[in-house]
Amino acid sequence: MHIEVTGLNKHYGDFHAVRDISFGIAKGRLIGLLGPSGGGKTSILRMLAGLETPSSGEIVFHGRKVVGLPPQERGIGFVFQNYALFKHMTVYDNIAFGLKVMKQSKALIRERVLSLVALTGLAGFEHRYPHQLSGGQRQRVAFARALAPEPQLLLLDEPFAAIDAKIRQELRSWLKETIARLGITSIFVTHDQDEAIEVADEIMIINKGRLEQKGTPWDIYKHPQTPFVASFVGESTIVEQVARLKGFESADARIGTRALIRPEYIEIGKPGEFRLASATEPAVVKQLHFRGSAWMVEAQVGELTLITYRSLEKETLHPGEEVRVLVHRAYLFNEGESWIMENGLKEDPMPVHI
Repeated sequence: MHIEVTGLNKHYGDFHAVRDISFGIAKGRLIGLLGPSGGGKTSILRMLAGLETPSSGEIVFHGRKVVGLPPQERGIGFVFQNYALFKHMTVYDNIAFGLKVMKQSKALIRERVLSLVALTGLAGFEHRYPHQLSGGQRQRVAFARALAPEPQLLLLDEPFAAIDAKIRQELRSWLKETIARLGITSIFVTHDQDEAIEVADEIMIINKGRLEQKGTPWDIYKHPQTPFVASFVGESTIVEQVARLKGFESADARIGTRALIRPEYIEIGKPGEFRLASATEPAVVKQLHFRGSAWMVEAQVGELTLITYRSLEKETLHPGEEVRVLVHRAYLFNEGESWIMENGLKEDPMPVHI
């Protein structure tokens, strides 16, 4: 492993911010630290960078223990949420700063800076100051500055948080392509699950200082290992009494069982649209929300409200309309375990799509 973390803990007084976290990262992987605000993501990143000292645990970079080493000796590049550019320096000088601190030759500095200017699409902006740039351009300068000393690990703390939605979408694709091309191991913090799913090779879900799950975006989405992961990643509805639904009557065999049902687990339509009519439930359309590529439908099934999507290619439903609902599967969990349960009345499983 390129990065190995074992038994990492961080206390701030009586507050236990990071709780016994262990993980490994292979060289060249782009990892997303995903979780709610205050969950411990930034504390982990700062301990990797050497900006915070762990209360206990070990951090190893390519075979070298780094706890106790200052940031400049770890081979780290850090991109901050607020860019942290030097306002009085040009784009060129901001990118060159770390190389000048390392006392590199002027020729090497010029070669490296111009190479990074080209890589980050900043050609022609070398002599501008930060206030003369857009938010996306400033973030590219911060990225280039972090890369200038040729770090072995790139750390990014909410790198797109200060950028408007359209530019953020463009930068996501650019960042993923650029890091893949460079082959540099990278870790970025985010609380935006769409961002993590789109950009990361692997995701680490952090909640209340604990590592809930680590895996590819698809694995985490399709096979959540904890109720928190299942509810945090993707849209879902929590159902307290899933045994009331057809095909799930045996779900209450285990005490305290609840269900999480994703929209794509649910099929909704007019009565004549279903081949497996015996497995469907009567429902009433509560509300419709246009989502561009589909209608999001809130349906009342007895005392339960379920959320699903309906294609624009199908006949439009209307609030108050009586329909049928087929729940294909549910993610069941209680205090001790979790599992996927298929509708026992249907013959063919429904494929899951993100």
